Amino acid sequence: MNEQYRYTTQYTLDKSHFSECYDESVVVDTSIRAYRKAIIFTLVGTGLMLTNINGYASWFIIALGALEALSVRFRKPWWLMRQMMSKAANNEVTLTLDETGITNDSFYVQGTILWQDVNSITSTEQGFLIKHAKGTSYLSKRSLDKQATEFVLDKMSKKNG
Repeated sequence: MNEQYRYTTQYTLDKSHFSECYDESVVVDTSIRAYRKAIIFTLVGTGLMLTNINGYASWFIIALGALEALSVRFRKPWWLMRQMMSKAANNEVTLTLDETGITNDSFYVQGTILWQDVNSITSTEQGFLIKHAKGTSYLSKRSLDKQATEFVLDKMSKKNG
């Protein structure tokens, strides 16, 4: 790779993009531990109901438990719906990769991840998880050409040593 590499492309923040981001970056916990809060709410609500302290509060806490259980069970659709309701949804994003870092620029969101701030890069089946000082970001391979993918893989080998 030459030292002045620069790649620019555009993509749309549509439902398929958000779905891919979720699938590649979220570790889904399907164990009973994921439902811990729901179980606690339900038990506390049932306990309050059995003591006849306040029937309305008891049913409210039991309903919170049910809502929490539904939010765990339907985590992906809930997350996708929230993303699709955001201002950034269905807008064009300009992605730029260069020697400085990764820049995303759209009407509502502008951001840059500098390579020097990247702690590690993990390749997934459909993209890259980029861990940096402010969190973890996802970069889809479908918006990259072969040379850009090789550029990120080169950066990954340098970062991950």
